[in-house]
Amino acid sequence: MHLGLVGLGKMGANMRERLRRAGIDVTGYDRNREVTDVASLETLVAALPEGRRFVWVMVPSGGPTRATVEELGALLSPGDVVIEGGNSHYKDDVEHAASLAERGIGYLDVGVSGGVWGLENGYGLMVGGDPELVEAALPIFDALRPEGPREEGFVHAGAVGAGHYAKMVHNGIEYGLMQAYGEGFELLMAKDIVTDVPGTLKAWTRGTVVRSWLLDLLVKALESDPQLGSIDDWVEDSGEGRWTVDEAIDAAVPLPVISAALFARFASRQEPSPAMQAVAALRQQFGGHAVRQGGVVPPPAGTGEPPTGSAG
Repeated sequence: MHLGLVGLGKMGANMRERLRRAGIDVTGYDRNREVTDVASLETLVAALPEGRRFVWVMVPSGGPTRATVEELGALLSPGDVVIEGGNSHYKDDVEHAASLAERGIGYLDVGVSGGVWGLENGYGLMVGGDPELVEAALPIFDALRPEGPREEGFVHAGAVGAGHYAKMVHNGIEYGLMQAYGEGFELLMAKDIVTDVPGTLKAWTRGTVVRSWLLDLLVKALESDPQLGSIDDWVEDSGEGRWTVDEAIDAAVPLPVISAALFARFASRQEPSPAMQAVAALRQQFGGHAVRQGGVVPPPAGTGEPPTGSAG
């Protein structure tokens, strides 16, 4: 199988490598000439063999994704398939799919989780789209997902948009989990009664009901910096948390934990907070997200638009 891959950032480049290790030919395109395999999208499409062609898009959501999908629509042929694996809003997927369908081109949306660890551990995949197209793309998904039973790390979540909707909710839950660990860390640090806070958290990683990969990553961060003194408590939000809360409001579903976690990130930009230092450390550990060094005054908040294929 031969796949075209557009976007070779932190996740895209690792995905290209994992796919190649699994025996799938990958031709990648990126505007960064140091990492790209070809000079343009047109060259990428031309490099794919005859028959049904698959092109996976891993560029920032919003305008960049829309422009890429539109350009691919003009380059691909009926029967080809575009797979959107960034962090697009699920309503955008519906528009992309409808636009491509007018040209006879298929569309799948894929929520991707795994961050910078996905190369070795595999990626959790949540897919939306037509069952026949999902079946045709299974060799790609099987190469990217973790080893083991397919249903552990992969789901065909539903029609177009379902993949990114599932990923949105996944990231909203992630907000709440990280906030709880961060607050627990702050309370442990608040008194001298617990003299080994990193050791206490590490003891929780085996045999307790709060053990998780996120807890493992927090311990990893504390082992290199027990006070998290090198990390500023400013925490950005990548977009999905806001979308999750918006959806909860529209559906009248109470999300007090996720909403509070989102608002705590806003608060982190105002006052120093050990809890938010822990959340910032977790985002750096699992997703390779940039952190602000302690004592650095952060610039004004951005738009909240999510980066490519990243978790919250």
